[in-house]
Amino acid sequence: MRTRGAVLLGNVLAGLALGFVVTNIGFGDYTELNRMFTFQDLRMFLAFAGAVAIIVCVFALLRVRRTPGRIHAGVVPGAVLFGTGWAVSGGCPAIPIIQVASGYLPAVITIVGVVVGMRLCRWANGRYFHLDRGSCGL
Repeated sequence: MRTRGAVLLGNVLAGLALGFVVTNIGFGDYTELNRMFTFQDLRMFLAFAGAVAIIVCVFALLRVRRTPGRIHAGVVPGAVLFGTGWAVSGGCPAIPIIQVASGYLPAVITIVGVVVGMRLCRWANGRYFHLDRGSCGL
């Protein structure tokens, strides 16, 4: 049986490994991300494709099966907001943490924006939309 300490250590090591890989392939660099979103460099798209191919193989080996269900009502507007925020700020929710750790302090603004956005989503959901509780993160 695994202890909490072992699980925490495993999560920390996995997080450090992910941060190392993400930084070394360029996902922590705003300029690289901007070049991807403006279609100036397809290298980052190829990295995404490689990641998808790897996870498909892992899921196949682990025999992970999911039955497609109905698309949640918040998926499309959430995806649009997420993509817009990523294109503007140069990072999805994990990337700004890597950017700050790499010394790029303006990414703190992105982190604050992510937290504020999730709080606003939770407020708007409770007041207007009444979707399930897990649809806004935090």
